[in-house]
Amino acid sequence: MLPSTSDYDTLTAKFNWSLPDAFNMAGAVSDRWAAQDPDRLAIRHILADGPHEDWSHRSLNQAANRFANALSAAGVQRGDRIALLLPQIPQTAIAHIAAYKLGAIAVPLAALFGLEALRYRLTDSGAKVLVTDDAGLAKLSEIRDDLEGLQLVVSIESRAGGALSFEELLSGASDEFQTLKTTPDDPALMIYTSGTTGQPKGVLHGHRVLLGHMPGIELSQNFLGRDGDLLWTPADWAWAGGLLNALFPSLSLGVPVLSYASKKFDPEFAFHLLEKQAVRNAFIPPTALKMLRTVERPGSRYNLNWRSVGSAGESLGRETYDWFAEEFGFAVNEFYGQTECNAVLGSSAEIGVTRSGAIGKATPGHEVAILDETGIPLPPETLGQIAIKRPDPVMFLHYWNKPDATRDKFIGDWMITGDQGLMDEDGYVHFVGRDDDIITSASYRIGPGEIEDCLIKHPAIALAAAVGKPDPLRTEIVKAYVVLKEDQQADKVLEDSIRSFVRERLSAHEYPREIEFVDALPMTTTGKVIRRKLREQAKTDHGVS
Repeated sequence: MLPSTSDYDTLTAKFNWSLPDAFNMAGAVSDRWAAQDPDRLAIRHILADGPHEDWSHRSLNQAANRFANALSAAGVQRGDRIALLLPQIPQTAIAHIAAYKLGAIAVPLAALFGLEALRYRLTDSGAKVLVTDDAGLAKLSEIRDDLEGLQLVVSIESRAGGALSFEELLSGASDEFQTLKTTPDDPALMIYTSGTTGQPKGVLHGHRVLLGHMPGIELSQNFLGRDGDLLWTPADWAWAGGLLNALFPSLSLGVPVLSYASKKFDPEFAFHLLEKQAVRNAFIPPTALKMLRTVERPGSRYNLNWRSVGSAGESLGRETYDWFAEEFGFAVNEFYGQTECNAVLGSSAEIGVTRSGAIGKATPGHEVAILDETGIPLPPETLGQIAIKRPDPVMFLHYWNKPDATRDKFIGDWMITGDQGLMDEDGYVHFVGRDDDIITSASYRIGPGEIEDCLIKHPAIALAAAVGKPDPLRTEIVKAYVVLKEDQQADKVLEDSIRSFVRERLSAHEYPREIEFVDALPMTTTGKVIRRKLREQAKTDHGVS
């Protein structure tokens, strides 16, 4: 979608949205390529025992057609919700494409969700169909009686609990299906927020969400779509990062996608995969990049073919940015957004839009500002809330069954993110932290990102998170939760070393007055640190209920 130019200002000036009257995501990611270049590689799936299976656009499209026909025969109609509780496998893509062909609404669910998380989402969405595997069936068996609206369960593995076989449904259906004509605003995809505060909300997107993502993803992958490009992400396809930052934009551009159903991110294996499969492009969330940083000398040990790496989901930080550039010889392209409105800020080192410690600039086609609490745009270098102006093709339609929450997400025509940041004189946005994450200590407002970035520079630390702990004198003190590298031993000497390390590099009011060593940090299924749980733990330690 981006015009051909190497200058950001020219790129922004030349860009205009031109949405078609009719648009269906299935047509963009599958139908078009199946017709134009059917033998083109769509997905290369790495099997658990090592070999891989290739899916062409023809085979992917035919499978989606078969599944759409089977679902239609079972009574699935336009607007019905189809829940997908599946890992990163081709069947997940097939089920998504089939849902869009039908005009149904895909509801991706993370395989790591527990019973309560699944019960809530399946009930709240009113899912009529669930497509899952044996692990999902086992969970479903414990909550099935609570799901009155769930009429059809399809399994890609066994047929436990009366589930229908995915393979049998496909084998008995026609491989021809006429994709329903939809508009860009017709509902297509509902992704639940992680629920770090309150109950998760179903974020409903129209088919246009793919079009809205394209400039940001093309930019952050240094103009994805060049000959030889092959993209991989460790991000679960059940969240916006995996689907809309990687899978769908790649397929839409004709770029093959590498898939692998990993239960746990292994940094050594990730480098092995990148090398063996000659991956050219990657979307790697910041937490995964920080874990890659723990591998010794990866730049010299692995023969990597990659030319672009995009990262989003939480703050990347200056330390990880600088490490990557030094180790691999090119910069990570950080970008920013939310489930409700994604890829609206971004970087592209190829055109000189990159700055250590900054998210990037406004992606072409999006208007982003820093607002005060009344919705007034603030001048440069002033802390405020990051906001995006509507209308915007990438912006959500509304929260499912929550009109009040939808209304509260806006101040006038600005969608407020709940993220604090500032814009410098050059237009780069610097992320400071979520509203709830800001630490107030002795009248200072402190963002956790800078502290965490400094902490992981310490040679003993693998991961870290900083939160505010209640304090009668300062309101809050900075408390750090620290995961050490494998060869390190927690003791008072190391604790003092870490405290001094941060104080010397930041300031007297930012160093962690309290440090707790932990085996792991609480994470969402999208790989973000759940600071809310750490804040609650800090309050409990302080005796605050």
